[in-house]
Amino acid sequence: ITYQVGRTGAITPVANLKPVQLAGTIVKRASLHNADQIEKLDVRVHDNVFVEKGGEIIPKIVGVDFSKRNIDSQPTQYITNCPECATDLVRKPGEVQHYCPNFYECPPQIIGRIEHFISRKAMDIDGLGGETIALLYKNGLATNYADLYEIKKEQILPLDRMAEKSADNLINSINQSKEIAFERVLF
Repeated sequence: ITYQVGRTGAITPVANLKPVQLAGTIVKRASLHNADQIEKLDVRVHDNVFVEKGGEIIPKIVGVDFSKRNIDSQPTQYITNCPECATDLVRKPGEVQHYCPNFYECPPQIIGRIEHFISRKAMDIDGLGGETIALLYKNGLATNYADLYEIKKEQILPLDRMAEKSADNLINSINQSKEIAFERVLF
């Protein structure tokens, strides 16, 4: 079981599975949703589980084959700290989700917010995907979306997979996004 941090700080537990064919695809990971779902299903490391596709797309664990469970298995202990920045997680009363409250310094939250900002429904910055955003963040060039508009070609040329043409295209695409309607900025 690993844990992912989303752009809002929400923590999502994920079961890493032995690859299995399911409805035409090979499934290696399935969402466990939250701590309550793990507890409800009593999912443990090394369990044999039943997986189905929710909405015929997203793999999810729907049960455990208890007859195949090791007798020495231990209940899953949900994490208490962010797997990325080690900040203590919070869970508000009445909510099922745990959150990393480190809004300004948790890398996957920052990268996720920038990815959301540049998406097709928002600023639609072509040629700027998750890997490139992570690369810009890692190199200190984009720690928020405003930083994108300060980036110079000379700063991105030395980066991995960044040639003259791709650097030009990226800068042009960022500049074109300045013409996007204001309501898309708020998306």
